[in-house]
Amino acid sequence: MLNCRFGGGIYIVVGFVLIHVSPKSEYKVYNELSRVLEVTELHTLFGGYDLVAKIEAEDYEKLGDIVLNKIRTIEGVIDTMTLMGTKFR
Repeated sequence: MLNCRFGGGIYIVVGFVLIHVSPKSEYKVYNELSRVLEVTELHTLFGGYDLVAKIEAEDYEKLGDIVLNKIRTIEGVIDTMTLMGTKFR
């Protein structure tokens, strides 16, 4: 499990990204995701998806940008499903 918080900023949008990766690339994708600052937790899975990443962002637009430009662009990522939520203040 990866648990890294950065900057002390206030993030109110939370997304859980289910990630399907190509065979034998789980380790590489995991390592790449662990370097994405907005990924606050990262777990391996068994079943239809291989990884789940918890990401935090300032708003839904930024969350979408993270998924499209920082997660889906990683070589070996085949598909994602993003579940969005908010935090209570």
